[in-house]
Amino acid sequence: MKQIHASLLLAASIIGIALLAVAGIVPQEAAQIAPFLLLALFPGAWLHRDRSCSLLKRVRP
Repeated sequence: MKQIHASLLLAASIIGIALLAVAGIVPQEAAQIAPFLLLALFPGAWLHRDRSCSLLKRVRP
């Protein structure tokens, strides 16, 4: 799966948890912690090394 797909899946799951909390299916306390928990469980979705545009690379004139 490409990197953009992992990021979109992570964002969709965070939005889904928020919507479930609004509907009353998920407790509000769990919905407040869920985005941080998802970021901690799936760091590959937001931390990756194969970027096409890296700000850390030096450009030689």
